[in-house]
Amino acid sequence: MSSLSWNTVGPPSLPSGEGLHEKMDAILKQVARSERLIDVRPASRLEVGRRTEMLVTGISALDDLTGGLPRGCLTEICGAASSGKTTVLVAALAAATRRHESCVLIDASDSFDPSSGGKAGMDFSKLLWVRCGTFRCASGPSVVQTKTLHHREHSGAQKKTTAEHRLEQVLQTTDLVLQSGGFGLVALDFAGIPQKFVRRIPLASWFRFQRAIEHTKTALLVVSEVACVGTCATLVLKLSAFSPSPSGKPTHAQVFEGMHVETELLRSRWERRPMQSVRAVFESKAVSAG
Repeated sequence: MSSLSWNTVGPPSLPSGEGLHEKMDAILKQVARSERLIDVRPASRLEVGRRTEMLVTGISALDDLTGGLPRGCLTEICGAASSGKTTVLVAALAAATRRHESCVLIDASDSFDPSSGGKAGMDFSKLLWVRCGTFRCASGPSVVQTKTLHHREHSGAQKKTTAEHRLEQVLQTTDLVLQSGGFGLVALDFAGIPQKFVRRIPLASWFRFQRAIEHTKTALLVVSEVACVGTCATLVLKLSAFSPSPSGKPTHAQVFEGMHVETELLRSRWERRPMQSVRAVFESKAVSAG
């Protein structure tokens, strides 16, 4: 009976000891010289986010806190009535127009006072003022009057209120302005619009506005009494007025001479700061009295 012979083929022999280490070093050096790895860096060296160009507001305390208003992003400033929102709005527009940047103010309730803007140093030749409301003669900035529609109430059908029409005008005008481009600062002032209407603005509208300015030099600023932008805002500030007096109530002199405004940083997406962690205080001064 014949016997069968088997030829067993095993794994290739590997160098041992110093030979193995030399071969591994050669492989690693060859991989390190690969062109595909030139832009590869450890996770610890990666930047938190892209560097954002800022638009200064002209208020030193606010600019020190946030660096300014981020371009290509949406910034929201909220606060109760007489909390200093209009002061920041006028200061930002004045600072931008003085740098010869074209700006747009979309005024939901036709509440902007051109004389205050002029005293703040605003260059009206660089400002487009869109007034949503009834017609009123004005001089100075370029003015666009949007027509307020009045409806009679009919049985069985509830017509829209004037506030709702103004809100529609703001959103439609913002769409047109952002699509046209070329503006350094576009500001939406919701002063005078009831909170219940402002809160009803669809989140899809804010996403659309954010996408429209994402890769541009435009800073979009939303000013309202309540937070309404949600997660679409890159920077969120809350303003509140307070008195440094021991009684906690402002005196008549403080009302006319100036108002202390506390700024609370609620969100700063690129710095990843926790909510309500950083605050700053500045003082607004009356430009005229009596």
